[in-house]
Amino acid sequence: MKTDRSFIPLFKVFLPPAEKLIPRLQNVLYSGQISEGEPVYEFERRFSIFVGLPHILSFYSGTAALHGALILAGVKRGDVVISTPMTAEPTNMAILHSGAEIAWADVDPGNGNLNSTTIAEKITSRTKAIIVVHYGGIPAPMESIRDVAERAKIPVIEDAAHALGARYDNRPIGALSEYTMFSLQAIKHMTTVDGGMLVCKNQADLPRGRTLRWFGIDRKAPRIEVDVSSIGYKYHMNNVNATIGLVQLDYVAAIVDRHIRNGRYFDKALSGIPGIELCHWEEKAEPSYWFYTVMAEKRDNLSRYLSENGIENSQVHKRNDLHSLFASSRCDLPGVDYFYSRMLHIPCGWWVNDEDRAFIADTIRRGW
Repeated sequence: MKTDRSFIPLFKVFLPPAEKLIPRLQNVLYSGQISEGEPVYEFERRFSIFVGLPHILSFYSGTAALHGALILAGVKRGDVVISTPMTAEPTNMAILHSGAEIAWADVDPGNGNLNSTTIAEKITSRTKAIIVVHYGGIPAPMESIRDVAERAKIPVIEDAAHALGARYDNRPIGALSEYTMFSLQAIKHMTTVDGGMLVCKNQADLPRGRTLRWFGIDRKAPRIEVDVSSIGYKYHMNNVNATIGLVQLDYVAAIVDRHIRNGRYFDKALSGIPGIELCHWEEKAEPSYWFYTVMAEKRDNLSRYLSENGIENSQVHKRNDLHSLFASSRCDLPGVDYFYSRMLHIPCGWWVNDEDRAFIADTIRRGW
């Protein structure tokens, strides 16, 4: 049992120093303007600069942003969306919110991401979108996925909730597809307490996106002069969350960089350990390591051993096809079977210092 070191959590929320954050929050809280306003629009502009992508819409959650993407992509009741069961439940809940059905594609057993071959096998005349999750911050094989989608003329929605700061083919995640969602939920690389950002490839989607996130109304138009012509939602971000985001942007590059440096350390330090298989990915992919995934022959034994030594670990996500809500979409998924039975996530975030990561690697190396 580990007794000489502090507990190493799997997730830990980063917030800026109080002297930087609290005065900004106090100003906005007592400004008389706490709903969607200029801080939201400034945050959209600055987040756009950070991720290197021009067309950004803010939402109150990543799930709301995904639902917005599905609406903008034209997904309606009776349509089918191809997705993955290896994700948090909100990814696929958003599909049900849109009224569509889910068709599961299988994943690469070496990293948990969808692969283009299994996506292509699931496309039918009813398929109206493909949702691709970059699991754990490892970019999916977007070049081959885009080839499949473009041949079928189907839009791709990237769920980059785990992948802020990741890159693919020397471009930021989100540069290739019609829509990409970044989550700002509590335990992600960067948080605004809750929130989501939607990257739209086509600038023409922005006006409609702004109205659908607020009851179908253009907030900048005189209220008594607008005509609501389509259903909208209460999905907008507020000035309080946006202000947290504005301060976070002063720190997020260093936070993401520490995740990446820790992940690359584990890529080397954990290589070749008997009973451990490391994830693999395309040479074009540059992960941002939201957590670090290992695959173990005796996963439950490893999990107990790490916990006994004060290293928090978890499977994090239950494969979604096991939920009764998604039972109608169940099918044979051998890649998911392999990955889900072996995968385990260990800490590699900004709070893991050099001593911590060496301890984690040494603990695993000793065997379990």
